[in-house]
Amino acid sequence: MTSWDPTLYARFADHRNRPFFELVSRVGAGDPRLVVDLGCGNGPLTLALAERWPQARVVGVDNAASMLEAARSLDTQGRVEWVEADLSGWRSDSLGAAPDVVVSNAALQWVPSHLGLIEGWVADLADGGWFALQVPGNFAAPSHRLMREVAERHERSGELEAALRRAGSAEPATYLQLLAGAGCEVDAWETTYEQVLDPSGQQEDPVLEWVSGTGLRPVLDLLTEPAERAAFIEPYAAALRAAYPRTAVGVILRFRRVFAVGHKVSSPGYTERDAGGDPSETGQLS
Repeated sequence: MTSWDPTLYARFADHRNRPFFELVSRVGAGDPRLVVDLGCGNGPLTLALAERWPQARVVGVDNAASMLEAARSLDTQGRVEWVEADLSGWRSDSLGAAPDVVVSNAALQWVPSHLGLIEGWVADLADGGWFALQVPGNFAAPSHRLMREVAERHERSGELEAALRRAGSAEPATYLQLLAGAGCEVDAWETTYEQVLDPSGQQEDPVLEWVSGTGLRPVLDLLTEPAERAAFIEPYAAALRAAYPRTAVGVILRFRRVFAVGHKVSSPGYTERDAGGDPSETGQLS
């Protein structure tokens, strides 16, 4: 299981959080009773869901104890139920109620079986419920391609290649068809952000620091001996500097994200007020 460093992950919070707010702005739930965040990480975005829907029961699920510890420390009012669980085996029946909203932000790419789990998660939603996901679409980007290439040349190449091998994410059309097949009205799209890292020029390797909080974690977990780690990091950092040169505005990182929001088609006679909501009040996040 990949380890996580909440402090390192939070260094680029402004950049990493933007897709979350774009995602949940498309969720039109009025006053849901139960909201679940799958892959809640270190907690601030789950707390944003609790702020948006103050009357809802909010549950954050993650398999990283370090991230959940950070989340609990942020949740000074005990607003969220923090649950440690592997998403590949999680089902909402453990909560004793059907969720009205399930959100998963930048987490499902770590779950190899997630395409096969979506139908079940949607089936478990309350009538008229919402399922919203956001995943990276950048596995062919230089940051990830160079990681794999350096791994191939390392003395522990077999182990590194296995550690970096994961299902990743699918295209927007794939999620659209999955959610539609599960009985949802679907909105799916992609966005590529031109993220400016280190505009003040204080960091030697800002892209390396970026990936060290996410995609590089399996490598860092495996290469714990200093010389072995240096044999990977030094050529990888040099390759990143060449692929992402500093410009007058800083280091520009292309950041492609894939989004899909499904609204579960209601049973005959159902209205939004059956879930405690009002179709005229979508509660958009600011």
